[in-house]
Amino acid sequence: MNDHEAAQSIDSDELQLQKLGYKQTLHRTWHYVENFAASFCALNFIGGVRSVFFLGLLAGGPLAMWTSYLVTLFGMFITAAVLAEICSALPLSGSIYIWAAEAAGPKLARFVAFVVAWWACTAWMTFAAGNCQTTANYIISLMVVYEYDYPGGISMDNVKFRAFVWIVSELFLVIAIALNHLPPRWYSRVFKFSLALMMLDFFLCIIWLPIGASKTYGLRSTHDAFMTTYNGTGAPPAWNWILSFLFTAGTLTGFDAAGHIAEETKNASIVAARGIFTSAVATGICGFLTMIVFLYCTPSFDVLFNLFAPQPFVQVYALALGKGGAVFMTCLATLGLIINTSIAVVAASRLIYAVARDGVLPGSGWISQVTADGQPRNAVRVMYIFGAILLCTILPSNVAFTSLISAGGVPTIAAYGLIALLRLTMTPRSFKSSKYYLGKIGPVFYAIAAAFQALIFAVDISPFFFPVTVQYFNFAPVIFGAATIFAILSWWFTPESKWLRLEHVRKTFEGADGRGESDRESIAGSGDTKHAQHTADPTTTSK
Repeated sequence: MNDHEAAQSIDSDELQLQKLGYKQTLHRTWHYVENFAASFCALNFIGGVRSVFFLGLLAGGPLAMWTSYLVTLFGMFITAAVLAEICSALPLSGSIYIWAAEAAGPKLARFVAFVVAWWACTAWMTFAAGNCQTTANYIISLMVVYEYDYPGGISMDNVKFRAFVWIVSELFLVIAIALNHLPPRWYSRVFKFSLALMMLDFFLCIIWLPIGASKTYGLRSTHDAFMTTYNGTGAPPAWNWILSFLFTAGTLTGFDAAGHIAEETKNASIVAARGIFTSAVATGICGFLTMIVFLYCTPSFDVLFNLFAPQPFVQVYALALGKGGAVFMTCLATLGLIINTSIAVVAASRLIYAVARDGVLPGSGWISQVTADGQPRNAVRVMYIFGAILLCTILPSNVAFTSLISAGGVPTIAAYGLIALLRLTMTPRSFKSSKYYLGKIGPVFYAIAAAFQALIFAVDISPFFFPVTVQYFNFAPVIFGAATIFAILSWWFTPESKWLRLEHVRKTFEGADGRGESDRESIAGSGDTKHAQHTADPTTTSK
C-alpha cells in the first residue's frame, strides 16, 4: 500500500467512525497481520490445548475429544462469520458490547449494552490475570522435574507454595503490562514475534515430541489414541461426553479480540472482520492438529493421571525429551504465554477504554484519555490494578481464584450467543453496510450460532466433577449471575445522559445499516475531513 492509498484508507476509516458517532483518537497504524495476531495470539492455540488437554481426557477420553472438536470447529466458524459480519458494519474499539447493543435494535440497545459490557469486562479482565498464573505454573513445574523439595510440598494446599505462585504470577503480570507501553510501531513487532514463537512451539510439538516419545515410552496405538473412552468426571455417560466441549470450546473462545482493536486498524471494516474469521479458522485447525499429535504422544492414562506438577505437560516433556528438552519447551511456552497475555491486555484495555469513552465508569474522563501517540495507557493501568488485585485471591484459597478464571469464558460465550440470537430475532435484515453481509443465509447462521453457544454455555456452568461437593462446586454461574445483576442495576440507576444516549444509539444503528450515506459522501467530497470532524454533532460524538 503506497502513501496515497494509506491516506485514503485512513480518511475512509475516520469518516466511518464519524458516521457511527465517534471521533478518531487512537492511532491507526496497524494492518491485517497485527489484527489477525490480536485474536490468534490471544487465543494461543498451542497453550490452550496444553492447558485443558487433561480435562478433555477426563471428560469422555480421546474419542469424545476429537469428535467434539469437529463439532466445535463447525459451531465456532459459523459464530465467527456472524461476528465478522457485524464487525464490518461496526468496527469500533470494545466492539462486542456495541455489536450486541445494535443487534438488539435501538429500543433495547442500552439495556443490552450494559449487560454485555459487564460480561465482556468480567471475561477479558479475569483472563489476563488467569493467564499469569497459567504461565507461572509452567516455570514452577520444573521444580518437580528436578525433584526440588519445596517447604510444605509443591501443592496448592500449601499456603507457602501458594504465596510463591502468587509472587511469580504478579511478576509476569508486570512484564505483560510493561510491553503494552511500547510505541505502536514497536508493538507491531511484538505481534509478529508472538506469531513466530507460537509456530515454533507448534512445529516442535508435532515433530520433536513424537520423535522423543517414540524413543522413550512409545507412541500410543491408533485405537488407543482415537477410539478409547474415559469417565473421570463421575457424570452420567452422556453428560460426561458432552463435558468434553469444555476442552474443545475452551481453546476457541476469544476471537472477538480482533474487533477490539478495529479503531487502530487501517481499512477496519474489511480487515478487522477478516481478522476475526481467519483467526478463528487458523486457531481451530492448528488446535485440532495439536490435539491429534498429543493423543498419540502422551503416556497411558495410568501414567498421565499420576503426574502432579502444577502444569503436567512439563512432566510429559521430561518423560519424552529428557530434562534438557523439558526446560527448553517450558521456557518457550512461558515466553509465549507472557507475550500472549500482553496481547490479551491490548484487547481488554481497548474494551475498558471504549466503555469509559461512553461515560459509564468511575473516572471515565481519565480512563478514556489517550497519549500523544494514540494509545489508551490509562486503560492499560486499570487492567494492571484489577489484575494485580485479582491475583491476590491465590493467597487465601486456590479455589476462589480458579473459580473466577473458570467464569472467564462464560460471559464471552453468552455474549456470542446473545448477539446471534438478537440478529435472528430483532435485526435479521440490518447492518447492510457490512462488507461481509450474510444475506439470505444469515438467519441460518444466526440460529446455528445461537444454538451452539447455548450448548457451550450449559457446559461451562455445569459442575465438572460428580457428585458435587463444596471442593468441586463450579462458581461460574454464581459469578456470571452476579455480573448480570450488577449490569441490570447499573442500567437502572445510570441516566441515559450519562451513557449511550438514545440519539447516539440510533445514529450508530443507522450508520451501520448504511443509512445517511449521501450526507457522508458529501462530507467526503468536500475533502475537508478535519472540518467535518469539528462540525460533527457534539451531542452524538464521544468525548
